[in-house]
Amino acid sequence: MEWLYGLEWQHVALLLVVAAAAGWVDAVVGGGGLVLVPALMLGLPGMSPVTALGTNKVASICGTTSAAVTYSRRTKIDWRLAGPAAASAVVFSGLGALAASHIPASYFRPVIMVLLLAVLAFVVARPSFGVVVGSTAQTPRRRVAAVLLAGTVIAFYDGILGPGTGTFLIIAFTALLGLDFVASSATAKILNAGTNLGALLVFAAGGHVLWKLGLAMAVCNIIGARFGASTALKRGAGFVRAVLVVVVVAMVARLASLYL
Repeated sequence: MEWLYGLEWQHVALLLVVAAAAGWVDAVVGGGGLVLVPALMLGLPGMSPVTALGTNKVASICGTTSAAVTYSRRTKIDWRLAGPAAASAVVFSGLGALAASHIPASYFRPVIMVLLLAVLAFVVARPSFGVVVGSTAQTPRRRVAAVLLAGTVIAFYDGILGPGTGTFLIIAFTALLGLDFVASSATAKILNAGTNLGALLVFAAGGHVLWKLGLAMAVCNIIGARFGASTALKRGAGFVRAVLVVVVVAMVARLASLYL
């Protein structure tokens, strides 16, 4: 029996399960797109990368918004930082989405590989990084740097490619502002909701969204995201750090496989 877009119900069910798993990963440490985008492209072999990104954004914006609400109820969020950065992220992720159909993703893979390996080495070499609140002084210059890096550079990357955005946001907030991983993850969810919104508006305007499938996955993504945020808040920064290392290793392995 064929269901959505010619998919058998078993394939739809698998995508829904993957969407829930992606929501959990994304809420804890980011990187849910690494799980869901490849699953979409494998599930619908004829799907273009741009449509996969656009459909993923439907699920992602619902999941990240749900996770952001969960975090905001149980941990303190610096809205003077998150607000301006999220507003900027909407604009720059939209610009990234506009560029997505013109710049091959292969151009970014070597750069992302280097960044991920650097992140992995840094986190492994510094066991206390992100586990305890750092002594880094939150000077105005550092706060501006965090807003600019997160709200422009990382937001643009999320629009044009996406997977790993939450991870990069967490590392940026932890390194620049000395936040622990739970506080960084909470702030990252606010930014990620903004990046998803900007990119989704552009992808939708271009007709690059499969709405029925995206909305079905969104429900499961929300379930996974709420569970993931609750798990991170309950288990603490040490747990988030461990998941971060696993996700970064998985990202490196996934990107490396594209060259083999």
